[in-house]
Amino acid sequence: MKQKYAHLIYLLNWPWFFLMYYLTENLIPPEACTVIWSPLDDLIPFNQYFVIPYAGWYILLIFSLAYFALHKPKSFIQLSRYIIITQVVAMTVYILFPSCQNLRPETFPQDTILTRIMGYIYSTDTNTCVCPSLHVAYSLGMASVWLRQRYVHLSLRLCIAIFCGLICISVAFVKQHSVLDILAALPLGLLAEYLVFFRKNATNMQ
Repeated sequence: MKQKYAHLIYLLNWPWFFLMYYLTENLIPPEACTVIWSPLDDLIPFNQYFVIPYAGWYILLIFSLAYFALHKPKSFIQLSRYIIITQVVAMTVYILFPSCQNLRPETFPQDTILTRIMGYIYSTDTNTCVCPSLHVAYSLGMASVWLRQRYVHLSLRLCIAIFCGLICISVAFVKQHSVLDILAALPLGLLAEYLVFFRKNATNMQ
């Protein structure tokens, strides 16, 4: 029985993730941060509908971890390792190269349920520690692991991958990240992809 649930030990990483998130968000002063910006950011308007994939990231992450933990322990371990790698690297970058963004609108063009959700997210998440985007890095990991589930119908795997793609661009449309944060997450995802799936003996997960 213990061996059957041994993979759940990876859940013990989450308290550390939350602690590091809290510390980097609250102990790094904004004046110590480099502002991340590109001209493309000014061409991308705030779009309330991208709040759906942005907030849906949390649901997909919880669902993916829970589903794989219960039904596909090897995939759970792969996704967990992917997250650990991206989290450790990103947190290291946040500490060594603190970053922030000044892209959030002062007011929303409309008062809707979506803008209220985004307003709440703004109030609980500072505009610091943004580059690279963990929203994007995690999404790359979820898409990668789901696409490898050959027993899952292709249409569902593609829908999840497309949703992950929408999450990646949503961070710019809800003004949580610069385009540069998205680009910076791509090599981070490639590093995790290599270490989890392609490094020698990476398939010997258990």
